[in-house]
Amino acid sequence: MTLMIPFDNSYVRLPDTFFARQGPVPVRAPKLVAFNSDLARLLRIAPGDVEEMAQAFAGNTVPEGAEPLAQLYSGHQFGTYNPQLGDGRAVLLGETVGVDGIRRDIQLKGSGQTPFSRQGDGRAWLGPVLREYVVSEAMHALGVPTTRALAAVETGEIVLREGPMPGAVLTRVAQSHLRVGTFQVFAARGQLESLQRLTEYAIQRHYPEADGAMGLLRAVRDAQAGLIARWMSVGFIHGVMNTDNSSIAGETIDYGPCAFMDSYHPNTVYSSIDRMGRYAYSNQPEIAVWNLAQLATALIQQFEDKDAAVEEATEIVHAMPALMQAHWLERFRAKIGLVRAEEGDLEMISDLLTRMAQNQADFTNTFRALGSDRARDQFADPAAFDEWAKGWQERLAREDAPLDVMDAANPAFIPRNHRVEQMIQAAVQGDYAPFNRLNEVLSRPYEDQPDSADLMRPPAKNEVVHATFCGT
Repeated sequence: MTLMIPFDNSYVRLPDTFFARQGPVPVRAPKLVAFNSDLARLLRIAPGDVEEMAQAFAGNTVPEGAEPLAQLYSGHQFGTYNPQLGDGRAVLLGETVGVDGIRRDIQLKGSGQTPFSRQGDGRAWLGPVLREYVVSEAMHALGVPTTRALAAVETGEIVLREGPMPGAVLTRVAQSHLRVGTFQVFAARGQLESLQRLTEYAIQRHYPEADGAMGLLRAVRDAQAGLIARWMSVGFIHGVMNTDNSSIAGETIDYGPCAFMDSYHPNTVYSSIDRMGRYAYSNQPEIAVWNLAQLATALIQQFEDKDAAVEEATEIVHAMPALMQAHWLERFRAKIGLVRAEEGDLEMISDLLTRMAQNQADFTNTFRALGSDRARDQFADPAAFDEWAKGWQERLAREDAPLDVMDAANPAFIPRNHRVEQMIQAAVQGDYAPFNRLNEVLSRPYEDQPDSADLMRPPAKNEVVHATFCGT
């Protein structure tokens, strides 16, 4: 059986200023450790034998029809502009149009040095590759727009990070890898023809109904507003919301120091490089607006009447907080079993979250337990929940099927940080059973799975993950 990927490439048809033609760098001894057959069917990919897939998804062989390249972009990193970034350890093989009619990129991440590597080795080690595989697929199952994982391969080589680590390559799938930073690089360089060409391409690929650059800005705003609300509703913390990690397709991209909260607190930070809490859980909506403003600033450069463009862009950006709040309120209403909108809902939800923060209540387990009588057990002082629940029960009486609403909105299973770390440590020792188990259980996060109840448990004191790392 031969691996066949029906490539239909478009980005490579753009001018050479957009990318560097770059093939993946071969590795010593590739070994396929994961292949996502469900995603492959969506992409119309015919899988080959294991050895052939290991060679292709490691970058040792380039599948027929691929036209590999490394994309150029720039971006703000923790608020400071870096004029040139780009794919420093990734190669876009090409694009496919799936059975659903959607065009998607297929990219190798950890595939070796490119012209944008900036003294990096262009590689990835096994831990971040498996983390992104598990978390991105879990996010998909949770209903959150996201890049996805098609394959993971061990390279048989050592990567030096904190120490010697086993190398790996991830095959990542995205509706595109266009970022806010892709627009920023051309705007900053004054390459207006390239900026206009990129704008036209982005509209054609993602938002064909959009009317020009401001229509694109509005469409990206709407997609991002919905995305951030979904993040918040499952307790997800991206960890590195730089503009080069902000997808204009409205997908979650770049699972570096990401994490899901255990005990709820709005100021939760896990990322080891976020020392000031810029990308803390509660700051994510504000940062999304900031990132959109950077996209607006870039898009404006192509207008002759900049004053009018600034005025329209300002109106679009300023509308984002209210839009996110509306999405957030809709999602958190559902989390407490509400469909009808009534005055006082925001205050009721906010009151619950405040009490959860004060009582070290587990975010995921508290909301999942609202459909039973066990939610109070998540609170250090159960009376704090009981006080809140009086008004909530009165409110639920005006709803039709609140239990069904809650079960559909509140997952039982998330990729808990300590379980992800345990999975990585096992895989480093050659044991992939925890990796495979996590993928299986997390593919059905809203189902009760009694045999996997241990994966719902918050970490013990000696299991708490205090910091997550990006792996570069």
